[in-house]
Amino acid sequence: MPLDQVLVLLTAAAGAGWVDAVVGGGGLLQLPAVLMTGMPTVEAMATNKLSSVFGTTSAAVAYARSTKVDRQVVLPGAALAVVCAGLGAWAAASISTEVLRPAVIVVLLAVAAFVTLRPAMGAVPVPHLRTRSRVVAAVATAGVGIAFYDGVLGPGTGTFFIIAFTTILGLDFVSASASAKIINIGTNLGALAVFAVQGHVQWGLGLGMAVCNVAGAQFGARMALRRGASFVRIVLLCVVVAMVIRLGWQQFD
Repeated sequence: MPLDQVLVLLTAAAGAGWVDAVVGGGGLLQLPAVLMTGMPTVEAMATNKLSSVFGTTSAAVAYARSTKVDRQVVLPGAALAVVCAGLGAWAAASISTEVLRPAVIVVLLAVAAFVTLRPAMGAVPVPHLRTRSRVVAAVATAGVGIAFYDGVLGPGTGTFFIIAFTTILGLDFVSASASAKIINIGTNLGALAVFAVQGHVQWGLGLGMAVCNVAGAQFGARMALRRGASFVRIVLLCVVVAMVIRLGWQQFD
């Protein structure tokens, strides 16, 4: 691979690590960058997962040192996510993204409207929303539905986790982001294991990108912790709009 392409991928990996640590959606930067090299789609997704799992783990550690996570949600959610993301990765070659992408665009538009029209959402925690049934719903939504999507397509997974935790459990954006990272580790590991068994991972490139992804993730996590929920909300809206534009371009181009 030419040196200029490698430098572009390393830069994209660092940017993706920052975005992913703050609100998720780092795949919006990293996956298209890998695809631009001409790499087959499944190999690009696999290499993206290898880089992302290191960055996500790094961000999770940074958050865990400063923010309390809901273990009753993230531990069973992460365990389910490994399995369901693996199933999604296994099904990735047979599920048409042309069918899946419009549904994701509709969901993202709904998310953007919801966050815009409810500016108080995620600003402060709402503890009374955390009931037994809502905990079960959050685990199922994150560990099954969103995890499967991450294996099939991927971009925006962390963002969907954050929205699920703020709306279902009433977490603030920073706590939701911290919890999202732990389950996101599970989705990345599950998908990566399947891709690795199938022989799709470009290990050398992926590990090089992982170093930059970790650097970006550390910077992003510390910035989110320092600036708080209002900063995370702004970045979240920007990422959602960017994902809608990107997916819409792919769908209708």
